[in-house]
Amino acid sequence: MGRILEKITSPEEVKKLTNVELEVLASEIREFLIDSVSKTGGHLASNLGVVELTLSLFKSFNLEKDKIVWDVGHQCYVHKILTGRKEQFDKLRKYNGLSGFPKRCESKYDAFDTGHSSTSISAALGMARARDIKKEKNEVIAVIGDGALTGGMALEALNDVGFNKTKMIIILNDNQMSISPNVGGLSMHLNKLRMEPKYNKLKSNINETLKTSKTGEKVASCISRFKDSLKQFIVPSMLFEDMGLKYIGPIDGHDIENLTEVFEMAKNIDDPVIIHVVTNKGKGYELAEKNPNKYHGVSPFDLESGETNIPSKKNYSKAFGEAMIELAREDERIVAITAAMPDGTGLNNFAKEFPNRFFDVGIAEGHATTLAAGFAAANLKPVFAVYSTFLQRAFDQVIHDVCIQNMPVVFAIDRAGLVGEDGETHQGIFDLSYLSEIPNMTVLAPKHLDEVKSMLSWALNHNGPVAIRYPRGADIYKDIIPLEKIEYGKWEKIILGDKIAILAVGKMLQHALLAREILSNKGINPMIINASFIKPLDVELLKDLVNENYNIITIEDNITNGGFGSYVLMKLNELGFKNKFKALGFNDTFVPQGDVKLLYKENKLDPEGIAESIIELIE
Repeated sequence: MGRILEKITSPEEVKKLTNVELEVLASEIREFLIDSVSKTGGHLASNLGVVELTLSLFKSFNLEKDKIVWDVGHQCYVHKILTGRKEQFDKLRKYNGLSGFPKRCESKYDAFDTGHSSTSISAALGMARARDIKKEKNEVIAVIGDGALTGGMALEALNDVGFNKTKMIIILNDNQMSISPNVGGLSMHLNKLRMEPKYNKLKSNINETLKTSKTGEKVASCISRFKDSLKQFIVPSMLFEDMGLKYIGPIDGHDIENLTEVFEMAKNIDDPVIIHVVTNKGKGYELAEKNPNKYHGVSPFDLESGETNIPSKKNYSKAFGEAMIELAREDERIVAITAAMPDGTGLNNFAKEFPNRFFDVGIAEGHATTLAAGFAAANLKPVFAVYSTFLQRAFDQVIHDVCIQNMPVVFAIDRAGLVGEDGETHQGIFDLSYLSEIPNMTVLAPKHLDEVKSMLSWALNHNGPVAIRYPRGADIYKDIIPLEKIEYGKWEKIILGDKIAILAVGKMLQHALLAREILSNKGINPMIINASFIKPLDVELLKDLVNENYNIITIEDNITNGGFGSYVLMKLNELGFKNKFKALGFNDTFVPQGDVKLLYKENKLDPEGIAESIIELIE
């Protein structure tokens, strides 16, 4: 690989490089990233866009004491390369390998673990205030994207830092806007002048002198109004200035020399500063530049064609998107909501066909939930499509704005269960627990992707909130007959058996069926039940199992604490259950990154592990 890149093992070595050498290094890093991610998969476009920005940060700041907090964290690959982790990229996002996000356990240079968006300013602000309390001397920098800035938490943090004037640097990485050379150049010039220490001191002295008389105060006021009017005309936004932050930008995020110069100036300002940097997502790889969304998070792909090496299959997201279109053609009251995930949730084609009934609210899950409640209050039929891990961010709104009022809102919960390589922050293993505890909420899961449409249709006609949770990817067991009719709170007996009954949730039913094949060779024939409704439970069927003296095992791709199994056990205790019971799911821990099959195996939720647990239970 590149001559310079091979020598870089720590941030201090970056600081020694000239601007010319940094430009060469930027090219070498892009070459490394494209080659590496094409083999492992990962977040490509976002990392290609921040190469020069990251190099400039390393050039300007001392990472032995200064702290950089990367919002979301999917743009931290360059940071990892420059902090001695380049050789670990062959195991990027693999089990026990290099995380795709910042991890404090990986390196002292990772200041804060991230994975969800809009958190960086709050975390960095906490660090900055801790520094001041302890009377330490170091810089704190938050790097946040324009998408993450739509999150309410980021705006709350901006409001706090601007009002209290805590010294810190916020870098707004804007990769959606092109720069107007005239506006950008003049803005850079005015900001350089305005941020010069000599200028700040001169301005302060002039203001103090003028304000010693009434006439002087009027002159100072006129100068201030003229300056603000001029800046309003020149600078794209006064929002940040009005919130109490000094605004610099927009500047070219691929110009290392200018970036470094601006960062050096920002260090000399005792107030909070926001630096507006414009970058090109996917820069350096033409296919990613033309289609940054496609290459945001990508599976291993062919460098020449850009196509993934994984064959395309019908998956749950696609099944949901197709079902939404078909149902919306029949019912004009159906509206779809997403929080910046139209592609990931399968709603992109819905958006094209029904642009007036599709709403992308940005990274704002709380707002999306209450927006859906508002639609429902006006007698529309809202569907909020959201990843399981991201719905966690709207827990209060689900309770307060939807369930207390019993609003007929449908939550289409994608990526429920394991998602694999993105790790702890993205595994959807908590939704059954946090949704089942809420009064008025109905929770159900399809056992096969062909049931997505029928469940969605049922949910849209149910008078109350409904959550349909389904996994990432495709099915692993093909010979399943979809439910012909969905009845509220009723389960489905898939295969009759004796002695032991397996109650399986969603896709875990497929694992149960495969486990039964293993058990049948050992003379064990369990009953298999599709627990299509997680809430409410099928109490009548449970009564039958109790009366017929079945041992019971539950299987869910959710934590067992507060999950389906504990919910079932509480009801069984009420029914006087005396036999053996076991709840299979994830233990009281966070599930790390890794291949989904491997993670199921590690947690004994693969067919072999399930079969082993059943044998242990009956023996």
